[in-house]
Amino acid sequence: MELRHLRYFQAVAEELHFARAAEKLHIEQSPLSRAIKELEEELGVALFARTTRSTRLTRAGSLFLENVRRVFAAMQQARDSVKAAANGFHTQLRIALSDGITPSRLPNLLALCRQEEPEVEMRFFEVPLSQQIKGLHDDLYDVGFAQSNEVGDGAVAIPVWNDPLMVAVPARHPLLTHKRIPLNELLRYPLVLCDPQVCEGHAKHVERVLRRADMEPLVAERVASCDLMMALVSAGFALGLTGESHISTSRESGVVARSLASRVPPLTTYLLRLEGEPSDVLTRFIERVEVIESPESPRLIPGHHPDPPEEPVP
Repeated sequence: MELRHLRYFQAVAEELHFARAAEKLHIEQSPLSRAIKELEEELGVALFARTTRSTRLTRAGSLFLENVRRVFAAMQQARDSVKAAANGFHTQLRIALSDGITPSRLPNLLALCRQEEPEVEMRFFEVPLSQQIKGLHDDLYDVGFAQSNEVGDGAVAIPVWNDPLMVAVPARHPLLTHKRIPLNELLRYPLVLCDPQVCEGHAKHVERVLRRADMEPLVAERVASCDLMMALVSAGFALGLTGESHISTSRESGVVARSLASRVPPLTTYLLRLEGEPSDVLTRFIERVEVIESPESPRLIPGHHPDPPEEPVP
């Protein structure tokens, strides 16, 4: 088995079409078909089910694809580590991001890390939560951030940042007559929400809040980022639900933030890592994350009185 076999297999698995895969690889179709046949013979299984009309992965092919992707990810990380060493970095911290990360905090965190430990290179990977958890176990990532603490066995989720859940309202919308928007009033209008396939933790939190009402939400669109959500809200397409910081840092001027009338839990960002003693580099990184903001010791603004505790989400 050679790397070209794996590369050819991945191309066919992603295209599910031999001619398109060959074009993508800039080779003829016959050597591609021959390489796939060689690979299947060596493994002793069929990786593709082929007919004159279609090509699809077998169950064995799907499992093999997961492993092939990990092989290429590990190879890329090896290349990056060598380049980092050549550029003067002593070590590398691989950080996975799911559900987005509070915009105002990430620059502060990165600035603090560069100031205190500039010899550590930080690399970021935006991935769905399930891929982040798998990547932590497969040693593809050292640490991650997500808005969910459902991480399964072998991993821990440490709450690090809280962000009030707010309604993003288009300017001149009728709901702006409310200083705090009742949930039933909110559900009279279309919503743009985060896609649970991309932002699983964020989407689950919002879904639990919406389930408090007797009405079914009218979801106009599900999006992969809060930036797109803000653009659609600004255009008057729908209302949005997200963290206060995402609204306040948005570049869209036609968006107004409003609280919900009922107390709801904030969006909590968790730091995810594997169980066990973290490395010295990771320990220092976690300490910096906690300096940015600690949920146990929130920073109070003089003259500001915090809201009473939230009602638990059922």
